[in-house]
Amino acid sequence: MCARVASVGLRGLEGYLVYAEVKAMVGVDSIVIVGLPDAAVKESKERIAAAFHSLGYSLSSKKIIIHLSPAEMKKNGPMFDLAMAISVLISLKELKMAIPEHIGFIGALSLDGRVQPVEGMLPAVLAAKKLGLKKLYMPFDERLPVLDFKEMDIIYISSLEEVIHHLNGQMITPLVPKPKELETGTNFTDFQQIVGHPYAKYALEVAAAGEHHIFMTGPPGCGKSLLSESFPSIMPPLSNEAQLEMISLYQLSGSSWTHTKIPPFRSPHHSASGVSIIGGGQFPKPGEVSLAHRGVLFLDEIAEFTKKTLDMLRQPLESGIVSISRTQATITYPASFILIGAMNPCPCGYTGSNTHYCTCNPKQITAYQNKISGPLRDRFDINLSLRPVNLKSDKGNKEEPSSNIRMRVEEARKRQYERYGKEISNGRVSYHTLLQTSPLTQEQERTLQQFSIKKSWSNRTQIKIIRLARTVSDLQGSDTITDQSIWEAVKLNNIKEIKNALGTRVYAHTPGNNKF
Repeated sequence: MCARVASVGLRGLEGYLVYAEVKAMVGVDSIVIVGLPDAAVKESKERIAAAFHSLGYSLSSKKIIIHLSPAEMKKNGPMFDLAMAISVLISLKELKMAIPEHIGFIGALSLDGRVQPVEGMLPAVLAAKKLGLKKLYMPFDERLPVLDFKEMDIIYISSLEEVIHHLNGQMITPLVPKPKELETGTNFTDFQQIVGHPYAKYALEVAAAGEHHIFMTGPPGCGKSLLSESFPSIMPPLSNEAQLEMISLYQLSGSSWTHTKIPPFRSPHHSASGVSIIGGGQFPKPGEVSLAHRGVLFLDEIAEFTKKTLDMLRQPLESGIVSISRTQATITYPASFILIGAMNPCPCGYTGSNTHYCTCNPKQITAYQNKISGPLRDRFDINLSLRPVNLKSDKGNKEEPSSNIRMRVEEARKRQYERYGKEISNGRVSYHTLLQTSPLTQEQERTLQQFSIKKSWSNRTQIKIIRLARTVSDLQGSDTITDQSIWEAVKLNNIKEIKNALGTRVYAHTPGNNKF
């Protein structure tokens, strides 16, 4: 008898159905696994044999061939142990039933028959749901959040014997996971504790509301890192779906995670390799761009990163995904994040400073600035030039707490989700959808065209202006793009700010100031 039982394989976060097909024949005692198994899958035959012996099942005088279909896909990890064991039992007629193809099994076997969780189990569960499985047998993992899906029943089991009893219609004591307590506290600095920088805080609010990328330049100690590291405190909490995506990526990378709805914040050192930033390796794993998915990637001293590493960011910034190509397959990981880049205006850091003397010549300054390529710089939506704050003059001003700003950000995000019919922001939505839902007036189009000609803007820059204007209008509570929001968007994206930081006069921007 040939048995066939479903399981789930992973290629990145994408899943595919794997069928464990088993044929038991009379012959020399052996178990053969085919279907491009890796070393961990090949070792499954020893775990299955030991588990069967512990439960009293005999494999004497049996040659068992296990085929993991589809045959052309590489199979990795011990996740298929349980499916193969159930299929072997059916082939040996120890289980007198046919398993429907909408029932799946995942989990690794121990030598005494217990079923154990494995790395990557959460993305496998999410993949099983997308693939249309109606019931899934899996081991309980206390590290995972409670999984409750309407489309798929999850049956937690602890041993192979429990699975057999349940399939035979016998009652078992189901494992009921307890809801995890979410960590609500943050280690991020509150905006209320940051003195000054009112326009920079406003720009960060716009970035959080519309998921726009930010580029900051300024001398050492002016507050670039402090503002960036405080940025997650004004971001809205993750949805349940986003939280599961985040945990899945951390599981695949082998990194630890916390049960929280706070968006992830990743800040790799500039000495990090391109593989650690983008992902990859001999056995491809998610990199920092994927671990920052649905959150923030902060590159401090961005000019110190290698040019090759920075140019690798262009694809995920544009598409929200990162593709890792290998000879056997191409693996895709999600990488939709807000990028914050910070750098000094020159190698010594004090070009244009009124308090320090700059020791750099023009050639050194130009070479330092050119470490960031034009195509990458063009992908930043907001450009800020920061200056040190006079603590004495600004000490009496009352700063707004992050909780108030976060409320406005959440309201702006809610308007965007309702307008586009899904969880997507102005910074991610397609340009066609953006204009279809928020068309510009003829006067606004004429104004933008005049600025584009005068400032030689690229098409991408013009689109960024419209995206920023739409976000500013959402923060203002307007259903249409207002004239004032276009002026604000032009100021937020004004590349001249970066040039002014290199030695000429500096513009002091405040919201509502329409002078350029």
